[in-house]
Amino acid sequence: MTDTPATRALAASGVDHVITTHGPVRSLDEAAAARGLEPWQILKTLVVRRAEGDFLLVLVPGDRQISWPKLRECVGVSRLSMPDKDLARDVTGYERGTITPFGALPSPAGTPWPVIADALILAREGPVSIGAGAPGMAASMDPTQLVEVLAARVADVTEAA
Repeated sequence: MTDTPATRALAASGVDHVITTHGPVRSLDEAAAARGLEPWQILKTLVVRRAEGDFLLVLVPGDRQISWPKLRECVGVSRLSMPDKDLARDVTGYERGTITPFGALPSPAGTPWPVIADALILAREGPVSIGAGAPGMAASMDPTQLVEVLAARVADVTEAA
């Protein structure tokens, strides 16, 4: 197992999880198959910019995408954007494709970036899998524990991909 800030943060969080590692994957279906899960169980952690220097992390089921109108309404702003890959790395400490709230760099205030979890994460049966900070590495866990340990706000913020 690779030691990453994410695996250390997961261990410290006390959440029950299983780390899986696999080789390179080129699609959501390949990632799901490599982890023995369905595509909807694979969570994407997307970095969203609310304002200059103000970001949040959005957990999105693999078979969904952000609904920008829903997310803007949830956050209470009229404009959101996704940073480029370099800024996303600077903000979280992770390369795109490995971004996770676990072990991510803190906000300038020293607190974790806010996390919004799409409501479907809790509405479906079964574990979910989230990146663990390195390519081909993920952590599977109970979605309720995930939301609780991250103090994530749960809201309907996605639409079909």
